[in-house]
Amino acid sequence: MSLEIQVAPTPNPNALKFMCNTDIKKDGKSSFKDPYRVHDIPLAKELFDLRGVDQLHFFENVVTVTKFTFEPWESLEPKVMEVMKKLVPSHDPDFIDPTQKKKIDRSTLSPELQQIEEILDRRIRPGLQGDGGDLAVEGYEKNILTIKYQGACGTCPSSSMGTLEAIRGILKDEYDPEIEVYIAPDA
Repeated sequence: MSLEIQVAPTPNPNALKFMCNTDIKKDGKSSFKDPYRVHDIPLAKELFDLRGVDQLHFFENVVTVTKFTFEPWESLEPKVMEVMKKLVPSHDPDFIDPTQKKKIDRSTLSPELQQIEEILDRRIRPGLQGDGGDLAVEGYEKNILTIKYQGACGTCPSSSMGTLEAIRGILKDEYDPEIEVYIAPDA
């Protein structure tokens, strides 16, 4: 099967999705914020070597590339395509990302957090994942939920306002009118 790659925009003007007809990450997702965290993943290493690449997000058959604002897509997009055409055929979609959190057994979560996760899975995550990003719950205490954006969502201008307000609204409507939602600071 020959490699096919389609490019699609995201709501973040500094992020594009490169969708392949083959797997990029079979299990889970991996977000890389700097080249020092890519370990032994040649595709990620070489993409970070391109001038202007800020972040990478691997999920299913998609590589979302987030760029620094100074680099125009007109010069970066063809370079990304070149790297992907060269390395995706030999890329291992079963790679283990040591920085990736292990899947949480949700049965061990509190009933409240299980309900919140179910709402996020049903109402929020599909849209974020479709746009090359995602979110992770960082904590829930005293009716305060902290989340962390991943992939293209992490630097999207709308994530700190519009998307966050949508998440708050949905959780207030479907879970608890008193819930507060905040973005966790970067560690």
